[in-house]
Amino acid sequence: MRDAMAGQDKAEGPMGEAAQQARPQALGAAPEAKVLQSERRDFTDLVPTDRPRAQSMQGFDDCYTDIVDYIVRCTHKIWDERDVGLIYTHYTHNCVLYGTMGALYTREEVVRDTIQRLVSFPERRGMATQVVWGGDDREGFYTSHLVTGSGRYTQNGHFGPASGRPFVSRTIADCMIYQNKIYREWVVADQMAIVKQLGLDPQAWAERIATAKLSQGVNSLDIGETGAMLGQYPPAEEADLSLASTDLERRVLDWMHQVYNRKMFGRIRAEYAPTAQYHGPLMKELYGVTSVMHQTIGLVGSLPDAQFAPQHICSTPCDEGGTKVAVRWIMEGHHLGYGGIESFGDPTGKRVQVMGITHLHYKDGRIVDDWTVYDELSMLVQVKMAQLADRPSALAE
Repeated sequence: MRDAMAGQDKAEGPMGEAAQQARPQALGAAPEAKVLQSERRDFTDLVPTDRPRAQSMQGFDDCYTDIVDYIVRCTHKIWDERDVGLIYTHYTHNCVLYGTMGALYTREEVVRDTIQRLVSFPERRGMATQVVWGGDDREGFYTSHLVTGSGRYTQNGHFGPASGRPFVSRTIADCMIYQNKIYREWVVADQMAIVKQLGLDPQAWAERIATAKLSQGVNSLDIGETGAMLGQYPPAEEADLSLASTDLERRVLDWMHQVYNRKMFGRIRAEYAPTAQYHGPLMKELYGVTSVMHQTIGLVGSLPDAQFAPQHICSTPCDEGGTKVAVRWIMEGHHLGYGGIESFGDPTGKRVQVMGITHLHYKDGRIVDDWTVYDELSMLVQVKMAQLADRPSALAE
């Protein structure tokens, strides 16, 4: 997956630096027009029926008044109103969807995957929490859409016999969009949160998925050193800032590099407000700088040799004051230590790749909210696949 995503944001013209600089005052917008934000608005305000366009939205369906309206409304139509067929008009035939359990390479695969998830969770509803975006309708848009989903497991599906148990989980989907169609998407869903809330055994469930993937010829084995550990040099002193378009985005890339690659965890105290809130995987709701530091050290502790590599960054002003920044990132390393990924247990030495997305709310120069999503279940599956591959006879039992 890393090779498929490497360099995408620089290579794809619609998401280049010039497009990143586009802000709510976009092409064709009247001077007073303002792109919608989800934080203070009820759902009915996010999908208006009589609102004039705040952006020109050339090539988009008439119902969409700006890019936030587009991503919130079409997501609601497909997932909540069950109009799955809209995928045919909102995704290109050769779209690529990168998920934490693998990639889908065609529109038909996206249709089938959507239907299967609706089979398992017929009562699910996804609430738009926030959208951070960049670009315009001329070069293409990029959206990072945080959704809080809730429902019950009321129909037999991919999680086995229905239990009727409720769940709440977070998902962030990053999309590349041009003229009404999504042509590339990265989805980070916290599936481990759902597994635990449904009362399933994470170890048994991860091994079941790993066995199925190996039987299909899909494998992920330890391939050696990660990029951060090549040779005997320490991590680079300076971050690669080429993805950034603003001073704030450059600041975020810099401190993330210092924290995750150079292990300078004290930098967290300079970036986060004393009253910061951390909304993390497994629906964690934590408060204060110390909590953020513990969570960060816990993730790094599980993969102490991991290289942290940002893939995309964008930012938008916020109605609540300040600016919201979205960063999509990859961590790649080996399970060499104890840390915050409790399901791992004792260190296994197996290679693990983590795709995550983080939304940060900066206000008065400090981070007041951090929404970070990655999938612990995906990480555990990778460990199980490597362990099963070590004993091929396991598949024949």
